[in-house]
Amino acid sequence: MRNIFQGRISKLLSVSVIQTLILLMMPLAPAQGQSLNLNQILQNTTQVVRVSEDLSDLLLHPSSGRVSVIVQLNGPLSLTLKILIGALGGEVTDNFENFDAIAVNLPATSLLQLINLPGITYVSPDRPTVTMGHLSATTGADAVRNPSLLSSGLDGSGIGIAVLDSGIYNSHKSFTGRLNNIRIVVNKDFTGEGRTDDPYGHGTHVASIAAGNDSISDATYLGIAPNANLINLRVLDSKGTGTTSGLLKGLNWVMKNRSLYNIRVVNLSLGAAAVDSYRNDPICKAVRKLVDSGVVVVAAAGNNGLDANGRKVYGQIHSPGIEPSAITVGAANTYGTDSRDDDSMTTYSSRGPTRGYWTDPAGLKHYDNLIKPDVVAPGNKIIDAEAPGNLLVTQHPELDAGVSSDPTRKMMRMSGTSMATPVVAGAAVLLLQANPRLTPNLVKAILMYTAQPLAGYNTFEQGMGEINIEGAVTLARLVRVDFLNSNRLGSPLLDRAAPTASTTIAGSTFSWSRGLLFGYTFGTGIPLITQFQNVYRPGVLMNDGVVVDHGVIAGDGTMMTSGINYGDSVMTSEGVIAGDGTVFCSTSVLLGDGLLIGDGQTIGDGVIAGDTRGVIAGDTGPNGDNTACMLAVRDWGF
Repeated sequence: MRNIFQGRISKLLSVSVIQTLILLMMPLAPAQGQSLNLNQILQNTTQVVRVSEDLSDLLLHPSSGRVSVIVQLNGPLSLTLKILIGALGGEVTDNFENFDAIAVNLPATSLLQLINLPGITYVSPDRPTVTMGHLSATTGADAVRNPSLLSSGLDGSGIGIAVLDSGIYNSHKSFTGRLNNIRIVVNKDFTGEGRTDDPYGHGTHVASIAAGNDSISDATYLGIAPNANLINLRVLDSKGTGTTSGLLKGLNWVMKNRSLYNIRVVNLSLGAAAVDSYRNDPICKAVRKLVDSGVVVVAAAGNNGLDANGRKVYGQIHSPGIEPSAITVGAANTYGTDSRDDDSMTTYSSRGPTRGYWTDPAGLKHYDNLIKPDVVAPGNKIIDAEAPGNLLVTQHPELDAGVSSDPTRKMMRMSGTSMATPVVAGAAVLLLQANPRLTPNLVKAILMYTAQPLAGYNTFEQGMGEINIEGAVTLARLVRVDFLNSNRLGSPLLDRAAPTASTTIAGSTFSWSRGLLFGYTFGTGIPLITQFQNVYRPGVLMNDGVVVDHGVIAGDGTMMTSGINYGDSVMTSEGVIAGDGTVFCSTSVLLGDGLLIGDGQTIGDGVIAGDTRGVIAGDTGPNGDNTACMLAVRDWGF
């Protein structure tokens, strides 16, 4: 009886699938002598334009092969939808249940039918993801570890950092704890290669920047949070590449296990092409859910600051760096000195605005145009842990720093926003150790407010400036631990008077930016840190603090208090506070969708005309800008 019942159900489902597919295909047939363009095809589907632009060619000219896509759903994957996908010759290869998304492999000829199935909200390619490639002193991290300066030293103890990268070489001495224990508490592979070490060589270096200890060369290469726990989630393969689905698997694992391992920070020193708007990009949407759940996500801006001719380009922020809730990081150059007086931006660090877009039914593209990065950190020729025999050093032997011949103590030089990102991830850990009640938005706000603006660089290049960990921790310690319990707009945020808005590092005194980014603009004013702002709540964006009315950007009175000044221009800084300096372009150009042509304004998707700052012609591949840098100090194995 049971077999007969199952057979009837199977037959009914098969009939249902056939009827559904017939209905789906009926409106797609053109009249005799006519052809359909892409917009006509999409208008004939049951929902409006829910497919990424870079699937257009496949929709119009499907190949005979198969295609892997990421499918976003309006809820959990249902049995019915899974059967319908199977009827199209497709297979659900992964289910990211925490993000209401799945990975599907199917014939390219079935793609048009797939996007019309019930319950599907957006379809995009399973895009490749790639790497982007003295710190504790110059960032101010040393100062917050000194118990004589603050009430207690900070080293990240008890907090987990999830590093989604090419793996971590567990045996490197940089990752031992105070009791000689290994601080890498989880090793997971999401590449399909079945290994969690680091044959490519990127992830080990990244992890040691965030959380390397003081065991090599008498603490010369001390990381930012040297006693934090590391969660090694390998999403990049032995050649340094991965997929959207692999990254989503890693992020999904974090969502499920964040409480078990006290994962408060995620480091993403990688990126994919920013095609879709952050509103539709599956990685960005996964990042948003993590941030809303209380996890700080730090993402690299990218290394596309120069074109093939060595000219500055703009609008090249990678995904998920385009996501507003993430802390997006650009790369600064310290020239190997602890003093901040000579710091500058690297030539290769990707610049804003973000250029992901969505397309309306009329075929018009609407660009996000958000100001990014949020902050910058040292990222040029950084010396840190080397995985033995890795591909990067094999192909570029000059990357080995010559610090040691012991495989467990070897160090290498690398450059890029990939190296700057774990500096900020480590900084976020220290802020959360100083004040565990901070929300991700408040961590981001404190890092921006206390950052040092670099003279001669505009907001698209540096955001609010170079991070200042000493100043950020000082401010974080003052935030009321009960601020979320009495979180009325305008209620006191600090438990005492605001600190002096300046910091001294290695004899160099500089002012804090005293500003925050709000999507299309920035805001300044002491109420940003003395009064509770509703944008600091979980589940909202900093962008929600402003409204746009007839091309004018103003504070939203339901989200922000009075006394905050909002800029109407993107500025080139004089190195004092946010908003000083000269006008680079009006913020009004960010509110349009067309080509914005003129001196200092965006042309198309990435080139700025009228940017007169000189370009340094240097080696911006794995070797970084060819300038002075960190010194290699010999390690004697003690």
